[in-house]
Formats: sequence, C-alpha cells, structure tokens
Amino acid sequence: MLSKFQNHINKNFSFLNGKKLLLATSGGIDSMVLLELCHQLNLDIRVAHCNFQLRGAESDEDENFVKNQCEKLDILLFVNHFDTKKFADEHKLSIQVVARNLRYEWFNTLLIINNYDYILMAHHLDDSLETFLINFTRGSGLDGLTGIPQQNGNIIRPLLPFSRDEIEVFANANDIQWREDSSNASDKYLRNKLRHDVIPVLKELNPSLLPSFESTISNLQQAQTLVDDASRIVYRKVVEDVDFQKKINLSELMQLPNYQAYLYQWLEPFGFTDWDSITDLVSAQSGKQIHAQKHSLLKDRNELIIYQKQESEESEEFLIEKEQELVKFPLKIYFCKVDDISVQSTNTIFVDEEKLQFPLLIRKWRKGDLFYPLGMHGSKKLSKYFKDEKFSLIEKSETWLLCSHNQIVWIIGKRQDERFKVTKQTTKILQIQLQ
Repeated sequence: MLSKFQNHINKNFSFLNGKKLLLATSGGIDSMVLLELCHQLNLDIRVAHCNFQLRGAESDEDENFVKNQCEKLDILLFVNHFDTKKFADEHKLSIQVVARNLRYEWFNTLLIINNYDYILMAHHLDDSLETFLINFTRGSGLDGLTGIPQQNGNIIRPLLPFSRDEIEVFANANDIQWREDSSNASDKYLRNKLRHDVIPVLKELNPSLLPSFESTISNLQQAQTLVDDASRIVYRKVVEDVDFQKKINLSELMQLPNYQAYLYQWLEPFGFTDWDSITDLVSAQSGKQIHAQKHSLLKDRNELIIYQKQESEESEEFLIEKEQELVKFPLKIYFCKVDDISVQSTNTIFVDEEKLQFPLLIRKWRKGDLFYPLGMHGSKKLSKYFKDEKFSLIEKSETWLLCSHNQIVWIIGKRQDERFKVTKQTTKILQIQLQ
C-alpha cells in the first residue's frame, strides 16, 4: 500500500511535497494509517485532534492515545475540546452537523493563523460509497451522487482510492495501533446501518462492488463536468449580477427545456432546498419569496432575485444634529456648508439650510409617504415613484430617506425634494453628499 500511496501522491498531489500539512486525526484506523503513510513519505505534517466530549472517558482516552503517538513520532499536535451537545441543543442542530461544522471551522482557523497550506482528511473508498448511498436514499441531484471529492479547496483526501480492507491489511502488517469508536457499532445513525447491514449484502451480490463503484463515480463526475459547463454557458445568458444580487431573467429561462435543472445548479450553493416551492415561485405573483438560511429568493415581475439576508438594524431611525458633519451609519453621508452650488448629482444635493428643521432624520420609507420631486410641480407618492422608476422590492426595502420634521428632503442617492432646493433668496447653502 505504501508504494501505491506514493504513486498516488506523485501522480495527483505532487504539490503537497514541501507544503505545510495539517492532518486531522481522530485516533481511528483510517487517520492512524494516513499518519503513518505521510510520516514514511517524509511529508511536512502536524496533527489536529478534536475532543467532542460525547463519549465521556472514551473521548479523553482517544485524545491521550493521539498525544502518545504524536510524541513517539515527534510530530506537533493541536487539540481542541468542544462542548458539542450543548452547542447542538442551543442551536437546535444535530450532533453530527455541529461536530462537522466545529471541526472544519477549527481546522481552517489553524491553517490561517499558522500559515499552513492544506488539511489532510482520512476518508476512503468505503466512506465515499456510504455517502453516495446516504444521498441516494434521501434524494439528491447529480452532485450528491459523485462521491466525496478528492480535493475541495484546501482539503485533500489522499486515501479515497483505498478500501477499508486495504487500510486494515496495512495497519496489521505494520503493527499500527488505533482506537475503536464505540459509536461506530451502533445502528443509531444511517451511515452505520448502511455500513453494517446494506453494504455487506451488496458486496455479497457483487464481490467487485468497490471497483464497480469507482467506475460509476468516474462516469458521474464526467457527467457533472458537462452539466457544470452547460450551466455556466446558460448562466451568462440568463443571469445578471448586479450589486451583490443575482437576477434571473424568467423570459429567457422559460424558453429552456428542463429549466428546473438550471435553477437547481444555480440555487443549491445558496442553501435552497424546497424545489417544489421554487418551481411554483416561477409562475407566482410578484412579491413572493422563499428563504434559505442566509439568502432569499424573490419573484419580482419578470425576474427571480437572489440576495443575501441583511441583519435588521437595531433602530430604523437615525437622528442628525445641526452641527453634525458626518453620518457613518446606516449610510456614510457628509454635511458641509458652502457658498455656492457646484455640480449636483444623485449622490450630492444642495439645500437651503434655513428651510430645515433639526434634528434631521434618516429612516426607511413608509406606506403613504410622498414628496415633491425636484424640477416638478406637485407631489408624488413614493410608491408611484418606485413604480415609475421600476424599483424592485429589494431596492424599495433598501431605500433610505433624509427627512426634516415630517417632510422628505432627499430620497438618498436618488431624488431631491423641490421644497428644500436653493433659490435666489437662499443665504445658507448646505451640501449633502452620499459617500
């Protein structure tokens, strides 16, 4: 196995030579074999061990075991203790999801603060088969059936071509010690049920199951490449990136056969999962939304708009005192007294200071708001102005107003109010500029 592993590294991961590597080590057979292989190849490794404190004394014994092995090999060890159950209870997440998130977050922190290059994980071919079956039973797109990736950013999995049997043979032949996780014997988790009950039957039916699975994964990965290429080509025609938003043109999209497949490719990375509701949203009325954890999908006229959720401000109103020269939040706005008017734009206005009543107020628009557009006679409701200017629902929700008492001075960054403009009678001119 050592020579096969070395050939695999030289062929697919030659860039690891000379790099600073962080090896995730639980103490189980997979990570201990990977540790031994990397040590024998003289790769520049250090070890990270997570104690999730889920199995009492057994977790502490795993930690001590890894410490002893690292001391024997003279390898630097990092250990972190997590109160995993408490974190899961507080955030209403499963233990498995929490452990995974905590683990990867810590690993990446170690990489950044120590200037390491890559994280090595000990997933192997049987793990990839189990992941495939889990996704298959739960329902998955093509990307969920392509197995565990050998490389995902700075995460490398060099044992993926090797089976669990190969790893056990190598461990026994080289007298490698390891720890058995008692939770692996429980059928409480779906992965263990598949490992103990389903996969043995599949291997009995097909003794060449793992080589066949490797071939299938290779074919699926090639198919995924074709899908990705097609998705990128169509994306450039149908989706517009504007101000941290993605706008999907529904007229263009609906001309495509199987447009739902393209939506899946584009939306899945943002955490959207309710595909029936997304399909319904395409033909829904404007204003309907679907929410993922960090993003929302909005139907607005002839577009679907993907945007990131914003943290709500503690206060929706912000006061500006008379002599204040700078506002930093929610927008950066400068106030400056000037002698005459220079170039006026949507981001810079000039007002008659004596017409203002301080403190001024910055707030969001409200139903019933109206203003007197600069250069026009009479008033106009903001809702009508937004409609005429073809504001999306997102743009309306993000619009701020500068107000004097109950009157709008400026739709900030958009349009000034006629009532506060500078005239021949003006003696004090105030320049207001949006940064």
